[in-house]
Amino acid sequence: MPTNLGNLDRILRAILGLALIAVAFFSDMALFGSAALKYGAVMIGLVLIATAVLRFCPLYRILGIKTCKL
Repeated sequence: MPTNLGNLDRILRAILGLALIAVAFFSDMALFGSAALKYGAVMIGLVLIATAVLRFCPLYRILGIKTCKL
């Protein structure tokens, strides 16, 4: 798997992923009252964290985007 995520992109994805998971479970927002939206936000957060850790985004590869310097 070639790397296609730069450091800033990875950091932002990790922060956003953790924030989505935290908001879904620990907030009292009415938006996350339904189980489908709550677990949907958690799944999106997990995907963001996984792409940050792996340094690879399949969507970036399809679109031809590369944010890393190499």
